[in-house]
Amino acid sequence: MNDKLHNIRHSLAHLLAIEVLKFDPDVKLAIGPVIDTGFYYDFEFSEGKVPTDKDLKNFQKGMKKLVSRGLDFEYQEISADDARIMFKDDVYKMELIEELIADGKTLSVYKTGDFVDLCSGPHVENTKEINADAFKLDKLAGAYWRGDEKNTMLTRIYGIAFETQEELKAYEVQMVEAKKRDHRKIGKEMGLFTFSPLVGGGLPLFTPKGTAMRKAVMDKINEIQKDLGYQEVSIPHITKPDLYKTSGHWDKFGDELFKVQGKESEFVMKPMNCPHHTQIFAAEAHSYKDLPIRFVEATTVYRDEQSGELQGLSRVRSITQDDGHVFCTREQIEQEVNTIVNIIKEFYTSLDMWNEGDFWVSLSTRDEETMLGEKETWDIAEDALKKIAEAEKLPYKIVEGEAAFYGPKLDFMFKDAIGREWQLGTVQLDFIMPERFGLEYTSNTGTKETPVMIHRAIAGSLERFMSVIIEHFAGNFPLWLAPIQIKVLPLVEVHNEYAENVYKQLKDLGYRVELDDRNESLGKKVREAKKAKVPYYIVIGDKDMEAEMITVETRDTGESKQMKLEEFIEMIK
Repeated sequence: MNDKLHNIRHSLAHLLAIEVLKFDPDVKLAIGPVIDTGFYYDFEFSEGKVPTDKDLKNFQKGMKKLVSRGLDFEYQEISADDARIMFKDDVYKMELIEELIADGKTLSVYKTGDFVDLCSGPHVENTKEINADAFKLDKLAGAYWRGDEKNTMLTRIYGIAFETQEELKAYEVQMVEAKKRDHRKIGKEMGLFTFSPLVGGGLPLFTPKGTAMRKAVMDKINEIQKDLGYQEVSIPHITKPDLYKTSGHWDKFGDELFKVQGKESEFVMKPMNCPHHTQIFAAEAHSYKDLPIRFVEATTVYRDEQSGELQGLSRVRSITQDDGHVFCTREQIEQEVNTIVNIIKEFYTSLDMWNEGDFWVSLSTRDEETMLGEKETWDIAEDALKKIAEAEKLPYKIVEGEAAFYGPKLDFMFKDAIGREWQLGTVQLDFIMPERFGLEYTSNTGTKETPVMIHRAIAGSLERFMSVIIEHFAGNFPLWLAPIQIKVLPLVEVHNEYAENVYKQLKDLGYRVELDDRNESLGKKVREAKKAKVPYYIVIGDKDMEAEMITVETRDTGESKQMKLEEFIEMIK
């Protein structure tokens, strides 16, 4: 998002607040930030004054009129006393003011016409900079103040906004297509996963078909990295709080931790795996000759997300990570990151997503306020990643302030089939956690040194990855990923024995194949195979049996061809 678009969206949030105040003069204003596609503003409306979709249309009309008036956005710094007087009737602004004062921050407001809002900006200078045909109010939603369900439920009004009307229309077309591709809809139709109120929200249950897909993803990654020195490890799902207090995660993830009270001690369910893996490294003495040591594990972590933020597989409470951690010397960083980048490249090439213009890499650098460790250490880490990105000719951009609190990272951002961007693979350098855990190895000079820790994920969260990939392919997965790869469809009962022989040969070769020998019409069987988006289905009839051949039909082209089973097997290899 460029600065101009950010300022337009931020300014529209203020114009929305102006219109809402006309609707309900006693409304309490909370926050109105910019988001990826536009903006929102949270309000606490007076009793009986909650707006409807019809009111949104009226707000939108009023905002367009404000745009046409050419109102200035005027910045002004104010004192703490003035701020308290100005916003004394708004509990949410007062809470923010006191926090800003406590943090020693400068207090400022923006004035637009007669409207004044607590805000640090930036905004457009004048509403004439906003295209009145390039924004619209989108929807109403509920949102707890500060995302905490213990707080008041507010009304959130979302808006979408772009620089031009053409961009807005393109986005709306994209959203129509996204609705068709919704992974929750396709996942249900294909029988990949389900949710149960008895199990709980955000805790998906994967069917045999969905589990086959998850296994295919991990098998593909393991096949790519099998000769690269990675060793599988296994860790428990709970830990003493001390582990995360030492790592630094306790303060950052405290509100998201699931706590488990044992008979004698309190435990937490792991929200990430890296601290556990440090303890496997720490269990033995290491010399420089042992390094690099590479651990991998596909395991589930748990985070107590707000129920209102859960969304299908995109945001869940149980998150299965294809996690990896490399412990190495500083001299080995470049080679290890190069290896990980090549794993990511090969994996996403197999999905036809590693194409010029279809991905870019975010080189995320430090946030001065949240980073742990010394500036000099961060300088080394950030410079190392930049050097690697340039050597690998990655299409990277430096994104300041987006690093993890323990180190900078390379996030691989992929476009899906309808142009949306998703962060999937990641590589993160960590000089901090090994120090906090006192990890060490003996150098070639006999001194004790602290290893570097490299965090890496290829698919990331398998749940989120599946949500992205289901929508990207609209369920029409490449052969290696399809939950059912082949269906064998005998025409009538007399063909069942031959069809079963074909089925067994394919199954013995490891293909995910189903035999549909029900006493149903071929038309019904074919329709069901198409609905299940099976890449290939094999029809067995009289001519096939007589010639000892099969008739193969493909999902993607609809072509039908008779061939020997051996030919088909060679083709799909």
